[in-house]
Amino acid sequence: MEKIIVEVRWCDRNFGAMFPDNVPGAIVVTAKTYDELLKEIPETLKFHVEGMVADGDDVPRWLADGDYEISYHLDAAALIHSCERYASLAAISRASGVNERLLSHYANGIKTPRAKQRLRIVEGIHKIGRTLLNIS
Repeated sequence: MEKIIVEVRWCDRNFGAMFPDNVPGAIVVTAKTYDELLKEIPETLKFHVEGMVADGDDVPRWLADGDYEISYHLDAAALIHSCERYASLAAISRASGVNERLLSHYANGIKTPRAKQRLRIVEGIHKIGRTLLNIS
């Protein structure tokens, strides 16, 4: 099974997704919400592959057969915006230990966190999720 890692970015108040080089052709998907984007990505990929097959283009067998799994890599801004329905910047700040103002800069694309800082943000978001799951 082939893995397709879709890059998700926050672009001008929209989510944007780009497919990697192992998927032939240029595919870009945009949506207002992260949930909408997650719905559109597999549909767009299927439409793209069907079009390539119909045009007689060379399509890798794994792609034509649907023998792949899609995973997502979100930049810091997309990561923060994808959680805004569930957690405020203040909550993410408290859980991650990253300054709220700095989180705002990441969310607005003013600054880009280093890998270690991004990991702290992800771990903070996971901490919020685990806390909510433990409520009974």
